Amino acid sequence: MSDEQANQIRKGRHLETVSLIYNLLEVGVSLAAGFATGSSALISWGIDSIVESNSAAFMIWRLHGEEKGISQRNVLKRKKVALSVLSGAFAIAVLFILYESISKIVSGETSSVSWWGIGILMVSLIVNPMLAWGKYRFGKKTGSPSLKYDAIDTMICEYQTIVVLLGIGLVHWQGWWWADPVAALLIVPYVAWEAFHAGRDAWNVRLEDATEGNDASA
Repeated sequence: MSDEQANQIRKGRHLETVSLIYNLLEVGVSLAAGFATGSSALISWGIDSIVESNSAAFMIWRLHGEEKGISQRNVLKRKKVALSVLSGAFAIAVLFILYESISKIVSGETSSVSWWGIGILMVSLIVNPMLAWGKYRFGKKTGSPSLKYDAIDTMICEYQTIVVLLGIGLVHWQGWWWADPVAALLIVPYVAWEAFHAGRDAWNVRLEDATEGNDASA
């Protein structure tokens, strides 16, 4: 690995660290606001942010290994572990979101407004595209599909943010109480797909295919 490539991987790792810190902020604010106001959409968005935090943490772990020049087998091993954990986390998130949303639809419970929740959603509309652009840029420079894939995930989070904002808006400005849990349910297909996708990729990682040397492009 050249010094320039190692430097770009280091920058990518630093960006993932920023992503982790911001996702943890999303988790704290959205869950606190969601439980305080009874908003299924905010709670579900916060649960997804927990999964995104796990993704960032494992990307940091993996990129740190590549930066230190670990063997291709160890890179693949870290990839398999990361994908397996993410698959399980996404699956748990799907079950929780379904339970939370369906319970609110059955009970007819209406959420109250949370300006803290709306605030963190509005900030995310600006921050997520910036993080996605940085991840894709360093993924392209280092030849790392994982970073570019993470950039796509971050932009999908932008879609989720818009959906949740619309749900909260329809509840409080149109009086459509059901819009909040429905907005949460709209997140489920993406999370379920990610659970399947991560699990499939983890299954397809074959440690016996590893060759000697580094694998900066894994």
